[in-house]
Amino acid sequence: MTESFRRSGEYPQGDNQQPAYPQQQHASSPVNPEWPPPPAYEPVAPVAVEPGTTVWPGSGQGGSGSGGEGHGGGFAGYPGAPEPAAASTAVLMAEPVPATEAPAAAPKKRAKGPLALLAAVAIVAAAIGGGTAYGIQELTGKDTTSSSTSTTVVPTAKKGTIAGVAQAVSPSIVEINATSNAGSSTGSGVIITTSGEIITNNHVISGASSIKVQLSNGKSYTAKVVGTDSKKDLALIKLENAPSGLKTATLGNSDGVQVGDDVVAIGSPEGLTGTVTSGIVSALDRDVTVSTDESQSQDQQSQGGSGQWPFEFGGQEFNGDTGSSTTTYKALQTDASLNPGNSGGALIDMNGNIIGINSAMYSAASDSSSSSSSAGSVGLGFAIPINTVKSDLASLRAGGSDS
Repeated sequence: MTESFRRSGEYPQGDNQQPAYPQQQHASSPVNPEWPPPPAYEPVAPVAVEPGTTVWPGSGQGGSGSGGEGHGGGFAGYPGAPEPAAASTAVLMAEPVPATEAPAAAPKKRAKGPLALLAAVAIVAAAIGGGTAYGIQELTGKDTTSSSTSTTVVPTAKKGTIAGVAQAVSPSIVEINATSNAGSSTGSGVIITTSGEIITNNHVISGASSIKVQLSNGKSYTAKVVGTDSKKDLALIKLENAPSGLKTATLGNSDGVQVGDDVVAIGSPEGLTGTVTSGIVSALDRDVTVSTDESQSQDQQSQGGSGQWPFEFGGQEFNGDTGSSTTTYKALQTDASLNPGNSGGALIDMNGNIIGINSAMYSAASDSSSSSSSAGSVGLGFAIPINTVKSDLASLRAGGSDS
């Protein structure tokens, strides 16, 4: 049995005596038994073990747990403290639970807590973000991936500039020369696939026996007609033996166009390949009426490719007689300079997206009463909205409505 060693005079020698104070105190110092001096050592905190059992650690001296010789090992560190009565107090001693036996779930939960919170926040944020984007798309009815403002084709250093648009889009614009028994005509087109598909106006190639396409690099290729739609004045042709590395245009969203937007037109007026002009969108949804008669195209070719394609607007005829067989479509109006040969070319926003196919323009030279000084573009041009083109592509690839 472990014994507790006491210094002489430090503890009382009887069970019923009052506790004595250490001899270190001065003999003349008054002693107040109600105010004992502070303990010589810092009290040791209790150690909780199994429920219902508490161990009060001592100063390293163990107790037997009995009320006899065991002097309450947990009290040995308190000089002058009374010993507990053996009959009234029983101190249950037990070994502390090793740290390894403590439940491992608690620290794991604490470690996982922040990670789980971050994961939950990320999931909620993703759900909200996706839902918001979907909601906006549903409310606006726009395909954001093809919006005329969501895709930037122009290099960052030249974004929003005419030079930047011309540099980015010119390689996608071609010159088209259509030949028939009546003659030949010149127009423009836009490359839309790397396999060599080109969109243009129906009146540019209508009735042609052969079609030659000149790329922006000056190389020429023959092309064949894939499909035509005279009611929308659209046609799809495709290069034969198309070269690799063709630069395709990015088709935008004409529904996002607003009056006053800056635009650029690229085409081959009067055979001048790759001519660039600029202006603004003057109006939307203009009713433009053009001929669907193939003979009109042949008349145009017989005039040496003058390109004076007749159309009606606002109850008036421009560039000649449209004939009895006509069609009307909604068009974008622009003041960008368009001249004969621009037909089938591109109207482009400042991000480099195609928003329209130029189709009709008024030239005062077609008016016999006009003097030569007034010939040329007068800032009255029209373009077929690119959304009309996109909605018609499947039909054109299948041969078109005229097949």
